[in-house]
Amino acid sequence: MPVNPTVMKLFSRTHTFWYRVSGGLVGSWIGTPVGLLTTTGRKSGRKYTTPLQPIIDGDNVVFIASNAGHKVHPQWWLNLKANPEATVQIKRDVRQMLAEEATGEERERLWQKAVDQYAGYANYQKTADREIPVVVMKPA
Repeated sequence: MPVNPTVMKLFSRTHTFWYRVSGGLVGSWIGTPVGLLTTTGRKSGRKYTTPLQPIIDGDNVVFIASNAGHKVHPQWWLNLKANPEATVQIKRDVRQMLAEEATGEERERLWQKAVDQYAGYANYQKTADREIPVVVMKPA
């Protein structure tokens, strides 16, 4: 059963607040690391922050645009496609970064790394009816 969008939005805002207040000490999901991605709205120009599970790959931070397996891309990914400049916060470390979609062998390697960290991504791919983007955030 899909999560109610209003409930998800409230959870996301509350999660983001406590993550920022605690410098990332509060906000992991049952031992899973969490980072904050702040994008610029492609239509509104407003800043939007989304808590996501980061996959660390050297100096890069990787996010999986799974949208919990829904058939549409998450808004944060659509925003990054329009404007790849974003801010990533992991604990107290806040960095300006640029988004790029992984392709080919890089995508395969990073996808496997993501599935190794959270096996649920494989299930999301089965239900998504689209190739889930692997988004690489590189230092600006």
